[in-house]
Amino acid sequence: MKLVPLVVLAVTLLSAPATRAEDRRDGVVFAEEKDAKLEAIKTEVRKKEKPPAKVAMWVDFAAVDPPKAVSEFTKVWHQSPVCQGLSGMCWCFATTSFLESEVYRLTKRELRLSSLHTVYWEHVEKARGWVRSRGTSVYGEGSQPAAVLRTLRNHGAVPADAYTALPEGRKDHDHQSTVYAEIRAYLDGVKTAGAWNEEVVASTVRAILDHHLGAPPETVVVNTETLTPQEYLAKVVRLNPDDYVSFVSTMANPYGERVEYAVPDNWWHGKEYVNVPLDVFLPAIKGAIRNGYSVVIATDMSEPGYSIGPPGIAVVPSWDIPSAYIDEAARQFRFSNGSTTDDHDLHVVGITKRNGKDWFLVKDSWSSSWNNDHPGTYFFHEDYVKLKVLAFLVHKDAVKGVKGVN
Repeated sequence: MKLVPLVVLAVTLLSAPATRAEDRRDGVVFAEEKDAKLEAIKTEVRKKEKPPAKVAMWVDFAAVDPPKAVSEFTKVWHQSPVCQGLSGMCWCFATTSFLESEVYRLTKRELRLSSLHTVYWEHVEKARGWVRSRGTSVYGEGSQPAAVLRTLRNHGAVPADAYTALPEGRKDHDHQSTVYAEIRAYLDGVKTAGAWNEEVVASTVRAILDHHLGAPPETVVVNTETLTPQEYLAKVVRLNPDDYVSFVSTMANPYGERVEYAVPDNWWHGKEYVNVPLDVFLPAIKGAIRNGYSVVIATDMSEPGYSIGPPGIAVVPSWDIPSAYIDEAARQFRFSNGSTTDDHDLHVVGITKRNGKDWFLVKDSWSSSWNNDHPGTYFFHEDYVKLKVLAFLVHKDAVKGVKGVN
């Protein structure tokens, strides 16, 4: 993930003040790539010196007229944001937050669920997949929201305070230089040696996870009752993983059918994604939020319109593509040529209208969202969602009538 608040170093080019959102003409700023929150975590966790500054091209955010505060949004209930630290766990942090909102929507109970319990078991599943595919499946830190649902089915859930997976005294995760690096090296050795014993590999990966994260609890106590993770899911969480549906919008597959979401983090090649046209995809997200549902989205955050500091917003620069020209072909072109990648998952929890266009309140676990005056969140312009959001997950009741939804 390529992330970083802005410290302006150079020149603003082609700058023009905005009037209405739909005819905004954006300028260009060359600024330092600097994620202050990320650098603070690295300094604390790894005791590393600040890296040398990099300069990148960004939209001139001063010319944009976004919402000014979280209070402007109509919101779905959600827990306060949590930072994922130095890790690729956005898929699980976003989806766990979504499930917490679902528990509240359905029962008005406020739960904090452990994201790391899911992460632990997903590492094990990916290692098993590595063996079954003889080392051809993708093994990385990332995964998909659908994997969280699979883990719930197979391994249940536990409360957040029952499994933090943080060493004593540590407040931020660092999986990139520890857990992931060690498992990755081990699996590469398995492939080189051709040591394709699935149970041995799974056991060894669990030993690595237990060393760095601690073993997940076999039981938890709730109101004096001892529950397994599966019992905790059934009796306390009370969500059915089969009640949720994932969507994509791609011209490369037939609409109305379930297809594979062709990104590396869909390492198991799951074909549970309903493919819909863009004029269904975007209204479905808007309608869900306006009707009290929240949504998990998979998007591309490595963009010049995605601020790494103030003002904490995501827009599509007019010099990338004018608003009126964002359509299915524009989306497919960027996905096909690799300029749109699935590199981040977030939880959409609110919506508001400004200058005739919708803005979304997006809860974000990555460090860059803590570098603005609404920490832990971003404000996404609807054009950004329309062009750069590749997939989303929602409760099936929010999308009744959409072709392909059971």
